[in-house]
Amino acid sequence: MSFQKGKPLTQDAFEEASELLGVEAAKLWAVMEVEAKRCGFLEDRRTVILFERHKFHERTGGRFAEHHQISNPQAGGYGRAGAHQHVRLEEAMALDSEAAIWSTSWGLGQVMGFNAERAGFEGQEQMVELMSASEDAQLLGMVRFILSEDLDKSLRTGNWTGFASRYNGRNYRKNQYDERLRGAHQKFSTGPLPDILARECQLLLTYLGYDPGPIDGWFGPSSQRALNSFQRSRGVDETDDDNLDEDVYLLRENAFTQSRAE
Repeated sequence: MSFQKGKPLTQDAFEEASELLGVEAAKLWAVMEVEAKRCGFLEDRRTVILFERHKFHERTGGRFAEHHQISNPQAGGYGRAGAHQHVRLEEAMALDSEAAIWSTSWGLGQVMGFNAERAGFEGQEQMVELMSASEDAQLLGMVRFILSEDLDKSLRTGNWTGFASRYNGRNYRKNQYDERLRGAHQKFSTGPLPDILARECQLLLTYLGYDPGPIDGWFGPSSQRALNSFQRSRGVDETDDDNLDEDVYLLRENAFTQSRAE
């Protein structure tokens, strides 16, 4: 595993995304929350993905139908979120690697592999490489896809049904994507927005084996305890969220420069 993978979202990329779409921050956070629960990486730095067995079946013409959990004309059968999706992807890649990546959604915006070019990448291989490197690439890929489909208009006007019907597909009502987006936007519009530096702190702590709770950008008691545990392990003074600039610098140093043997 490369320790250069899994770079957290930056303020610059978030502001660029918001400007490109012409939407306020609350709408951007709403899309990320519904698509990937606001985080694009697992604790082991692998990209958050979802393998779609019906897409793999479609792409391969049903050639691997005997592997019914991996290739099936019926959508669903996803199993557990998180690391389990990589197990499913690896099984599919052993059968047809191109079709497996094509059939998987990736990162903060859960962009499908078959939409790599629409998301501004040269192809699937580059998309996976860049999305594995940083959430910035994940977010900006999502933004480019939204722009390529003219979905930014729906976002700007708050037309969540219109956005969901095209971004998530014709079965969006089954999973209440539009209602979930509307609810998330309402929450972010009326409450505090996530803090990107606090969110980075949380994600880096997970990489180092600490549990800050949800990667949500709200630095609560669980995040504080995880940070203080990390600080004690490194023999430095414990701090609170008033010193996150210095804390995140130290976390970056540890998360991205430790030896691969560790």
